[in-house]
Amino acid sequence: MDNDAYGHVNNVVYYSWFDTAVNQFLILNGVLDIERSPVIGLVIETQCNYFASVAFPERVVAGVRVTKLGTSSVRYEVGIFREDEETAAAQGHFVHVYVDRATRRPTPLPEPMRKLLETIEVTQP
Repeated sequence: MDNDAYGHVNNVVYYSWFDTAVNQFLILNGVLDIERSPVIGLVIETQCNYFASVAFPERVVAGVRVTKLGTSSVRYEVGIFREDEETAAAQGHFVHVYVDRATRRPTPLPEPMRKLLETIEVTQP
């Protein structure tokens, strides 16, 4: 299902990979429970550049970093690499605004999440 009529992974799949990579990082590090966390991230902006095609069943690896850490928002940058390649096949970003699960109003990042995100934060020149 990932490959489109042209024989490569469709662009929409990359956005799914971005979301999965970030959520997996947060879940594995114990700062997000997608079913119970009182704070959840909503995507408000996304973008992707494509440099090389990928086709299923090729394996991919995602690299994640944070380039802007606000009070309630985070800009994540994600690189998608073919397994064992050093050059990204695609690179993009998305911005999460963290909101209260019940009210959907912006809320400050929980401190454990902020501390974790600081470990992958890079400053742009």
